[in-house]
Amino acid sequence: MERILLVGLGNPEPKYLGNRHNIGFMVIDELAREAGIQLSRSKFNGLYGTGHVEGRSVVLLKPQTFMNLSGRSVAPASRFFGVAPDSILVAHDELDLAYGTVRLKVGGGHAGHNGLRSIQAELGTNGFHRLRIGIGRPPKGSVSSFVLSDFSAGEEQDWLPDLIERSVSALRTAVKEGTRPAMNTVNGT
Repeated sequence: MERILLVGLGNPEPKYLGNRHNIGFMVIDELAREAGIQLSRSKFNGLYGTGHVEGRSVVLLKPQTFMNLSGRSVAPASRFFGVAPDSILVAHDELDLAYGTVRLKVGGGHAGHNGLRSIQAELGTNGFHRLRIGIGRPPKGSVSSFVLSDFSAGEEQDWLPDLIERSVSALRTAVKEGTRPAMNTVNGT
């Protein structure tokens, strides 16, 4: 079976650590911890590690290019490891889903998400798979300020560990069953 490239989107630097935009990093970090995969190798403008999840060979990648240039990490990693776009699964924040919603998706547009836009441009296709992690829209103010702010105290932070765990579970299901079959399980909840 072909290796799978699992990518978490976010921004490097400690000041972004708890930002909504970094939920992809949080999910990949937790999956790496659970799977015993060290994200300690630096290459492809990112941090990565290799190992196994659900019996499948995987590469976990956290681009260190900043969100808007994520494709400059994903494309070289996919070429190096010989991973086709349809074996790339990108975990990212999603404004168009209510906070706490987790959905798998195959292909599609970038919906204004600059990380996805960059990956599409660098891969030359939108055929990669996505794990859309709902952060909701800001009630007021700018979208960029919202995504670059931490999850709010109270309900958002209280539910964040559950959201991360459900996202990791969705990734595991997609790795085990394939993204399309896993959509029935993950997207139905």
